[in-house]
Amino acid sequence: MFAASCLASTASAQAPGKVKVGLMLPYTGTYSALGTAIENGFRLYVQEQGGKLAGRDIEYFKVDDESDPAKASDNANKLVKRDQVDVLVGTVHSGVAMAMAKVAKDTKTLLIIPNAGADDVTGPLCAPNIFRSSFSNWQPAYAMGLVAATQFKHKTAVTLSWKYAAGDESTNGFKEGFESKGGKVIKHLHLPFPNVEFQALLTEIAALKPDAVYVFFAGGGAVKFVKDYAAAGLKDKIPLYGPGFLTDGTLEAQGAAADGLLTTLHYADGLTLPKDKAFRAAYEKSYKLQPDVYAVQGYDAAQLLDAGLKAANGDIGKREAVIKGMEQAKLDSPRGAFTMSRAHNPVQDIYLRKVENKTNQFVSVAVPALADPARGCKM
Repeated sequence: MFAASCLASTASAQAPGKVKVGLMLPYTGTYSALGTAIENGFRLYVQEQGGKLAGRDIEYFKVDDESDPAKASDNANKLVKRDQVDVLVGTVHSGVAMAMAKVAKDTKTLLIIPNAGADDVTGPLCAPNIFRSSFSNWQPAYAMGLVAATQFKHKTAVTLSWKYAAGDESTNGFKEGFESKGGKVIKHLHLPFPNVEFQALLTEIAALKPDAVYVFFAGGGAVKFVKDYAAAGLKDKIPLYGPGFLTDGTLEAQGAAADGLLTTLHYADGLTLPKDKAFRAAYEKSYKLQPDVYAVQGYDAAQLLDAGLKAANGDIGKREAVIKGMEQAKLDSPRGAFTMSRAHNPVQDIYLRKVENKTNQFVSVAVPALADPARGCKM
């Protein structure tokens, strides 16, 4: 009788209300498709667990962050203070994510970042309650620097990006990897965000005659740059490289100009992993779309939260147990298994991919189990 009553009280202690998840993502504007893919991936993982994580029902609260850093603190506080969410999930734009990180630190709310690559989030802004299920800007960039120097034997390179944090972090990461293996970045070129007038810069690249060019652009800027680079006659003379965002979600618009381009990222088309095949089939069945890297990152944000909740027997209130569970998780991701670094950034394989038939096909593992250096993290 005593044992039965103990079991009953344990069960009731482990079955409090729903876990409240605050999705703060871009649902309008340039990044709206990315926000939707992240949410789709998150919900797919929860759906695969029978609609619960660690036995707890999930209740969603949504805010459109509009990719606007000026509104980020207010939006995050709405979810934390008005809706009293247990965990914040967001976002795409690094400027918005930095503001979210500050709110999370101030309010001690659990935050999982399913995209934004700002190095500072798992650097100087690192905290026990802040995790990332995506990448740091340094990771794919550093990997491409190593590959350019060691595999392709390039000796000189020019880097080019928009003049903002993500561009600077990416080109600096490439330079670090490239120069660590004997290469030399002879010039860094940049232009204001979101300017796409590339002609003068392309003329300068042609005059400098480097062995390689590394660029950081995404979205519409990536489309125009790749087309302009080919139109200027440079594609067949000076190899062009970038992180995967140069060719992710842009290949249809880039057309033949992108054929053969090599990029580095933590996900690729044509992975032979059973987990990826199952994920792609399930995603397509649920959403009538092929998944992308953003969907994978959303899926793994839910998987990471699940690991934390399981470690705490479903009790989101046991914060230390939840955090420890997330820190120790080894996630079976569609991208390949990964763990968390001490700064809570994925330690993951970075892939070399080649554009073929409007897909970013897996070529090889550029760098296995690459950990971000987490410079400035005091955790």
